[in-house]
Amino acid sequence: MSEHVVTLNWTLQTESFDYEAYNRTHSIDFEGHNRLCASAAPDFHGDPSCVNPEQSFVAALASCHMLTFLAIASKKKYVVTSYTDNAVGVLGKNAEGKIAITRINLTPAVTFASGKAPDQDTFHLLHDRAHKGCFIANSVASCVKVAVEGTFTVDV
Repeated sequence: MSEHVVTLNWTLQTESFDYEAYNRTHSIDFEGHNRLCASAAPDFHGDPSCVNPEQSFVAALASCHMLTFLAIASKKKYVVTSYTDNAVGVLGKNAEGKIAITRINLTPAVTFASGKAPDQDTFHLLHDRAHKGCFIANSVASCVKVAVEGTFTVDV
């Protein structure tokens, strides 16, 4: 169907390659367009000013869910005027005892234009369809929970 290319570059910038000392900062280029400063999470000796893989993973899933939700809402003729999500990925041990993102909580807050909004039940169904249609969510083994309670607003 399609390919999505990223180029990752890392170079040793410390005198030692000892686990406690070597640099984790690297760059990720997205098909020659945007460059992202990336590193390990601070808990793993990374640079907190850069994006870490755990954050990237959560961001990819939250972005995919939002884009799928917007596509579904648009096709249903609902008008979304804003969408905010404070997504949280939980790092823990999976059933096999391996460290993994074991849960991702999406908490989307969606605002619809007056007269172009679904009812509460339909709103939940839209998110359910978005979750089932999100190809990033369909690609991971982590439990993904979409919490939409109390986040339904309509522009007046």
